[in-house]
Amino acid sequence: MSSLRVVEICAGAGGQALGLELAGFEHALAVELDPMAAETLKLNRPKWDVRVGDVADPEVWDPEQFRDVDLLAGGVPCPPFSIAGKQLGANDERDLFAWAVELCGIMRPRALMLENVRGLSAPRFSAYRQHVLDRLNELGYVADWRLLHASDYGVAQLRPRFVLVALREDDAPYFTWPEASPLGRTVGEELVDLMAANGWKHASHWAGRANKIAPTIVGGSKKHGGADLGPTRAKRAWRDMGVDGLGVADAAPSADTPEDHDPKLTVEMVARLQGWDEKKWHFAGRKTSKYRQIGNAFPPPVARAIGRQIVAALNHEGEPRVHTETVAHDEVYRVLRAAADPLTIAEIFERIDGSLTLEEIELRLKHLMRDFNMQPIDSESGEPTYKLGDFRAFIGQDDHVRHEYLAQMRSKVS
Repeated sequence: MSSLRVVEICAGAGGQALGLELAGFEHALAVELDPMAAETLKLNRPKWDVRVGDVADPEVWDPEQFRDVDLLAGGVPCPPFSIAGKQLGANDERDLFAWAVELCGIMRPRALMLENVRGLSAPRFSAYRQHVLDRLNELGYVADWRLLHASDYGVAQLRPRFVLVALREDDAPYFTWPEASPLGRTVGEELVDLMAANGWKHASHWAGRANKIAPTIVGGSKKHGGADLGPTRAKRAWRDMGVDGLGVADAAPSADTPEDHDPKLTVEMVARLQGWDEKKWHFAGRKTSKYRQIGNAFPPPVARAIGRQIVAALNHEGEPRVHTETVAHDEVYRVLRAAADPLTIAEIFERIDGSLTLEEIELRLKHLMRDFNMQPIDSESGEPTYKLGDFRAFIGQDDHVRHEYLAQMRSKVS
């Protein structure tokens, strides 16, 4: 095991934290906004330095004090990129992804690891991703994105997550993404003992019905209702496995529960499906709070798998790989970023060698105008021209709208 140090932002209830600990990292600091999730961290790791509050508030912690830490990690808010939301990206007051990237310029960690929802991998955010890669390159890091499924790393749940890993140039050649190692166990196999905990004699029959991988567990937010297992489509998938997704149970089925009963999952069952050992990691708060903490977490086995690869890279284990050019996520963004003068769509098309159609370029420009300050400029020829403006995301600006939003919505932000 290594003695490498990690600072974790937006730490939640400790899914990523536990995984990184198992990979060999020691926590120098964990920062979390939600008091109950922070209480969970303190409950399980009382010796850790856990700060409670807005991670971007200098009153909560000073990034300068953790300069040259080995790893900066976090699961920054997902709503800006979630397919279930409006996908406002840089215009969403909750977006902290760009701000976390800027921390690399202050803290100079040897490595960065940030995870988010699958939505961030969509074409809508190609320019956002390209900006992140280019900014990290300016700061001296080699970065890459990868969409990983929890079911490939020992979790009986699909749960796709989009992960960014960046390392300093001398460490990057030693990093490789973890190879898939599926658990091969279904929801029924994982939970049959917990379903039978109160003597339900039909638990084995139920386990046969639940012979599938779970859909993605959704923790939800403080804005919307109590705990349940996700949107309508997910509830149908749970129903097909013999699980009632309309809420979370207080206990496993009783001994006299009939065979055709569709039980609800308990908090302990959900924790196990997220990759926790529910007997070794305890959650603070009442049932709904516990469920949200668990459902919003990064599964520990996935964090451990990535963390081990980062440890290997920082220790320069194995043979270094020859670095190849990172795949471009948005050619239109790169062309406009390099251009000194505004360009027409035809000029953009010419500079990207026709790799996109004119219609595709127009769509990319619409996406760009959502995340960057740029508007069409009339030219002498009458064709609109485009010039890339400033990134709209929060990166620490004192006058950013995020400050007002957080002051008004603090109790509902999760």
